[in-house]
Amino acid sequence: MPTCETCGNDYDKAFTVTVDGASHTFDSFECAIARLAPTCSHCGCRIIGHGVEVKNTMYCCANCANHSGNGQVRDRA
Repeated sequence: MPTCETCGNDYDKAFTVTVDGASHTFDSFECAIARLAPTCSHCGCRIIGHGVEVKNTMYCCANCANHSGNGQVRDRA
């Protein structure tokens, strides 16, 4: 059975995610997120949704971007 690269679980329903040509095997979305999702540069949480990118820096939301001194970023237009 495939083995999850995050938790080491052998699981018959594991899946593979390919990022930049590298394949990764996981047993759950939780493990995939823990390994692959970017982290917010302000609060450190995993960015599961679209997030906010300012000057090549990722944030989970406009609030975190603003707290980091990046102008008037807004979640809604």
